[in-house]
Amino acid sequence: MNDIALARTRPLSALIFASRWLQLPLYLGLIVAQVVYVYQFWTELVHLVTTVTARNINETEIMLIVLGLIDVVMIANLLIMVIVGGYETFVSRLRLEGHPDEPEWLSHVNASVLKVKLATAIIGISSIHLLKTFINAEHMAEKAIMWQVIIHITFLLSAVAIALTDRLLMPPVKAEH
Repeated sequence: MNDIALARTRPLSALIFASRWLQLPLYLGLIVAQVVYVYQFWTELVHLVTTVTARNINETEIMLIVLGLIDVVMIANLLIMVIVGGYETFVSRLRLEGHPDEPEWLSHVNASVLKVKLATAIIGISSIHLLKTFINAEHMAEKAIMWQVIIHITFLLSAVAIALTDRLLMPPVKAEH
């Protein structure tokens, strides 16, 4: 039943169902944030190339800048998962079936899968931050390092809890022989 047919039969239901479109500006805002991260990436890449070209940088500094670039890419990937997966799950179908660029994970995305993917992406981003901290540890306060480790462990435990909760709520289907 399409939105127009639904509106004719149950106005309140139609209004509530149509309210999902209020999320559209949020996803558009995340696309703008994606543009900001693209700009950030190119700015950092140009900084890396110009600094290396001038030979005013050591290997540790190169590694920190590259980890910063990886961090930006991982955050951009997280944004894509939220934009595409969230829109597909909560607003409307993208109708990409058969498109050569359709993400593999999109065919089986739902709120549960999206939560686990987001938690995993956040752990990846946190891991990059922690690696940058460890590489640059001599320039950081011990307390700051400790809190970053605690926060990272909290992300890990949260992801495990989310995955276990999803497993308990929807146990895997056993294949029939």
